[in-house]
Amino acid sequence: QPLEPSLLRFLVCPLSKRPLSRYEESTNELINEELGIAYPIIDGIPNMVPEAARRTHTKAPAEGSEQP
Repeated sequence: QPLEPSLLRFLVCPLSKRPLSRYEESTNELINEELGIAYPIIDGIPNMVPEAARRTHTKAPAEGSEQP
């Protein structure tokens, strides 16, 4: 079940405390480009637990950012 697009403006990454970059419909995930992680959406509910996130790339995070 996809995420309601209007909810994206209210959701922030629990690690960076910044708005999430985008919603990826093909994988049904919320993406944090800055940290290179993706949070899954299960049954229409974002799972924002850092341990549930997957890495989207291996690039080092920006200076001053926390790692998942």
